[in-house]
Amino acid sequence: MKDVPGEIYFECPDCDDITTQDVLKGKTGKDSLDATIKCQDCGLTRTTTIRFPKEIEVRMIISDGSESVSTSITLEDDDLLKVGDEFSTDSGNIVRISGLELAQGKRVKSARATEIMTLWTISFDTVHVKVSINDDRKTYSKTVPSSPDDEFTIGDILSFDDMDCLVHSIKIQGRMLRRGSAEARNIVRVYGKYRRRTYAVLDLEN
Repeated sequence: MKDVPGEIYFECPDCDDITTQDVLKGKTGKDSLDATIKCQDCGLTRTTTIRFPKEIEVRMIISDGSESVSTSITLEDDDLLKVGDEFSTDSGNIVRISGLELAQGKRVKSARATEIMTLWTISFDTVHVKVSINDDRKTYSKTVPSSPDDEFTIGDILSFDDMDCLVHSIKIQGRMLRRGSAEARNIVRVYGKYRRRTYAVLDLEN
């Protein structure tokens, strides 16, 4: 039998949201908790039965560049997952949800864990930021391996093996930035102008 917790996260009807609830008293059963709880936000006190979530195994595909690995993840049956969510896997890797597949191959934007047949994810330990560089004649495509919270700023100089790039705009979901910064996790593509490299001339006589 589980111990009675001091507080829980549970839906409050007055707040119409999931809030932190103090457990004033309670008794645990095999699958549930009968308790008197008090919302820390609005103070509503009530007696209710709270069902303990069950753990389930869900198939998960992790894509990293051109490679994909099939594995599984342990979720609670009442977990609500959404495309774009980030989380750590059982092995400690960070992934972002790219797709939720239900029965008969149906794809949705959000679903409860019990509905999901396959969880499609992208490895998020390293983000490969796409960069387009234009020299007025041709556009070159590059990628910059980054951590998800690395920032790219308008006016940055990005250096590659064969060229430099002056960042003039950054595309994120839904809009284009002409000034400011964006984290790598939110970037769709970085746009820049080819910048000629200058090399210092060494004085070998001195």
